[in-house]
Parts: sequence; structure tokens; C-alpha cells
Amino acid sequence: MSGTEIVETGAGDARVTWVSARRARLLVAVSHGAGGGIEARDVQAIARALPADGVTVALVEQPWRVAGKKVAPAPKTLDAGWREVWPVLEKRGLPVVAGGRSAGARVACRTARELGAVGVLALSFPLHPPGRPEKSRADELLGAGVPTLVVQGGNDPFGRPEEFPEGDHELVAVPYGDHGFAVPKRAGISEEETLRTITDAVRTWVGGLRE
Repeated sequence: MSGTEIVETGAGDARVTWVSARRARLLVAVSHGAGGGIEARDVQAIARALPADGVTVALVEQPWRVAGKKVAPAPKTLDAGWREVWPVLEKRGLPVVAGGRSAGARVACRTARELGAVGVLALSFPLHPPGRPEKSRADELLGAGVPTLVVQGGNDPFGRPEEFPEGDHELVAVPYGDHGFAVPKRAGISEEETLRTITDAVRTWVGGLRE
């Protein structure tokens, strides 16, 4: 099954865009951040890459985004919307990895254990607000309770790779990348190379998951 599916939640309609593998062994669900949608370059690159490895991808749009609002609601509302989408994901009968970028990564970490996710994919995890390292969200990441991959830009103002605490998670740095994995031209690294770094890391990690 490919295409889109509307999911009713208490906060409004969420939307799931399916990118299905022919013989799926795993499902990776990825939600967006507070400032963008599923069209983010890294999210789209992952959706293109994983089906060839037998991994179905579900791109999840939170109700506020589907409704066309520009400001994300409180974290507890985001968590509630994610929880209500989860049964639709489980209907595929596949182990599910909870994923997201930025705010979506926080949601995945906060809810992974309770929902029975087999892993968490955290893209651009916002470890702290820009310039406010004392406002750490490390407890959310460290509390995920399942195998976790963090893919983080080397120049992400929300937390550079070297700022992350030690823990059970695996961390892959994307050289020179900002919060959206954009790389300055002076770095001499193309967008294609940057996206390949991200997708190679995700494919390797997903391939090693015990389902």
C-alpha cells in the first residue's frame, strides 16, 4: 500500500503518507518538526532509500500541520496525536521504529517505550534551545528505553554532536550540517553527499536492529 491515509485524533486529523516496501520486514514512522513538514530533505531522502531494504516508511503529519497552522501545540498535545496514530501503524503487522526530526524526535523518544517501538530514529534532536545549553532535553533522549540513532548536524545550534551526553544511543555526525542539514558552500560538500551520509547511517542502523 502506498498513498495517504487520514487518521482522526482528539486534536484533529493527522495524515500518514505511506512509502511501501515490496516485501516489508520493518516499518519506520517519521514525523516532522515544529517549523516544517514531511517535505524536509532528510525525511524525503530516507523515504526514498529505505523501501529497497525491505523497510516501509510512514511519514506522519501532526494535526496542526494538516490544518495549515504555523505554530505547533504543546508537547503533550503532540504526544497525544502521535499515540493516536500508532494503532494505524501497528495494523501493518510489522515491528515499528518511532522516528522524527527535531520536535518529532522528542515525541518519538518520550513515547517509544510505552508504545512498544523497537527503536527510535532521532533526526536533528533539539538537545537545547539555541544559545541555551542549560535548558537541556537530554533526559528525553536518555529515557527512550529502546535502541536509538541520533543523526545530528555538526553545526546544529540546537546541539552539536560533541554536546550530547554519553548513553546507549548511537550518534552519527553530519559534517558542517545545520539543524536542517544544510551545509555551507565553503565546506565543499554537496547536498547529495550530505543526504547520502544520512541515509547510509540510517540504513546501516536499521539493518542491525533486532526485530
